[in-house]
Amino acid sequence: MPTMTAAQKRAREHQEYDAFLAQCPSRQLLDRISNKWVALIMAALGSDGPHGPGKCAGDPRAMRYSELSRRLAGVSQKMLTQTLRSLERDGMITRTVTPTVPVTVSYELTDLGLSLHQVIRGIKDWAEANMDEVHAHREAYDANSE
Repeated sequence: MPTMTAAQKRAREHQEYDAFLAQCPSRQLLDRISNKWVALIMAALGSDGPHGPGKCAGDPRAMRYSELSRRLAGVSQKMLTQTLRSLERDGMITRTVTPTVPVTVSYELTDLGLSLHQVIRGIKDWAEANMDEVHAHREAYDANSE
């Protein structure tokens, strides 16, 4: 059996990615990015977060931890920290520490994160646009189930 380089091994594994298989890394990534906090963080950093002076709605921007915490109603400090760390590890966001008093930490989408943001924003927009119809279907289903 010929020896394969690391690049050849990665290329072979890439050809074999199948999210329907339990051990596939792409399934783990799907699990991560389908998390509601991931989706909301990506949306906030990508375009749907608060916009300061000179920033247009729709422009990706860096946000401080406290801004994200305020924007994401209901997220615990622990969950926000864990989610930000996982997104940084996956290369979706960058964490920048500015040596001020107190230290300023901000988060921003990377190019990879921006590409995912496009997909997530579409799903978020779809959910907001179709919520009334989904409510109507739920009510009809519940009425027929009784």
